[in-house]
This record gives sequence, C-alpha cells and structure tokens, in this order.
Amino acid sequence: MASKIIAITGASAGIGRACAERLARSGASVVLSARRIARLDDVARVIRNEGGRALPVPGDATSPDDMRALVAAAVEHYGRLDVMICNVGIGFHGRIAEVTPEIAERLVRVNLLSTVYAAREACEVFARQGTGHVIAVSSVVGLRGTPGASVYAATKAAQKAFIESLRSEFVGTGLHASVVFPVSTLTEFREAMERDFGLKVQGLGPRQDPDVVAAAIERCIRSPRAEVYPSRLAWWLLLANTLAPSLVDRMVRRYERRRQP
Repeated sequence: MASKIIAITGASAGIGRACAERLARSGASVVLSARRIARLDDVARVIRNEGGRALPVPGDATSPDDMRALVAAAVEHYGRLDVMICNVGIGFHGRIAEVTPEIAERLVRVNLLSTVYAAREACEVFARQGTGHVIAVSSVVGLRGTPGASVYAATKAAQKAFIESLRSEFVGTGLHASVVFPVSTLTEFREAMERDFGLKVQGLGPRQDPDVVAAAIERCIRSPRAEVYPSRLAWWLLLANTLAPSLVDRMVRRYERRRQP
C-alpha cells in the first residue's frame, strides 16, 4: 500500500473517514475531498499526526469541476493516482408519494452523478497510466430495494450497473472497477437525513462499524474483486432475492424505517 495514491470523496466522516485513516495507516497517500472544510482538515491533521500522508482538497462531489480539481491535485502533488473511492451519499426515507421531484433529483445528483463525475476524471488518468481502480460505495439496498427507499435504492442499484459497465470496458487492461455493498453502518447517515430533510427515522436491521467497511475496501484494493460484501448478510439477501423475490418482498417489510416526530 505504500506506493498507492488514493482519492476519497466524502472523506470528512463515516465510511470515507474510516477509509482515509485506515489506508493512511497502511502506508497509502490519501487525497481527501468533502465540502466541510474544517472536518476535512481535521481528518488530514489526525493522519499527519500519526505519520501518514494526507492532502485535503475541499470540494463538492456533485460538481464536475471540483472532481476535476481533485484528480488534478492528486496528480500534481503525488505524480499519479491509483484508486478513486466514490463514497459520497445521502439517504431519504418515505413512500413514493412523499418523494418530491426536488428530493429525487438531489438523491440522483449526490448518489449517482457524484460517482460518475469522480470516476470519469480518474479514468482519464488511469487510461494514461495503464493502471487504476474505481471503487463505488453502494448499499445493500442496491441489491434489494426496501419499503420507503425506492429512489435511494434506485440510485444505489444504478451505481452497481455503472461499475459493471466499467468492468466490461476494462477487460484486458490494467484497470479495475469494484462496487461495495455495506449494510446499515454506524455513521452520521441518519443525522444527515434529519439535517437535510427534517426527517428522523428508526428501525430494525443489522448494523456494522464503518471500519469494518473500510477494512473490506482495503482488501479489495490489495486484491481487486468485482463486488465487496462487508457483511455476509448482504450476500445472503442477494441469494434469497434471486431464488424467491416475492418471499423477500414480505420479509423486508419488517425492516422499513419508521418516522419519528
């Protein structure tokens, strides 16, 4: 990992921050992107205090210009870019009648288009180098939609299809593309939903620590694979849905998030 230059979007918190700190401890140089400058600088400071290498590049992942600047900063500072982790994402919970056009468009911009913009800029560098790895952080609902998550699940499924297409384009080259399917993770995801949409939710379901996801991503960087399941429950859900989707329709109802006042 000591030779790896890794860019991470959404690096100021959650899975992005866990990836930044873990990969830096493993010897990689990390280039960090997020909108919250103070939080981003704090991540970089923690990494540097531990002897790691971190370059904060504030920016909005939904801006093609900012993603171009992120990749350019990595190449200018380190001379190359080896991995792009497309991690930015937001959620919304509500039945379809509650999903306004504005909310739907925002979910698509943040969850899908940010992945496309970051990957596109990185792939231009990868093509020149002849090596590179795009990793998109999707969700278990990208494998199987759940009640109240229709548009969110659609954006996460779109990330899966996007990476599949890249993989087919990369066959026979030194480029790789992977997609990660975490279950619900102990991050500020729900707090962000409350902050952005005034929506507080709770519900059942398995949860995992962000460092578990970061560890799975590190293993994928070391040994590229098409799909990454930080929790085996996601893989079993995919299998069950393939064999008996109508049965899973009823099963996932119990995991629908409940709104709180």
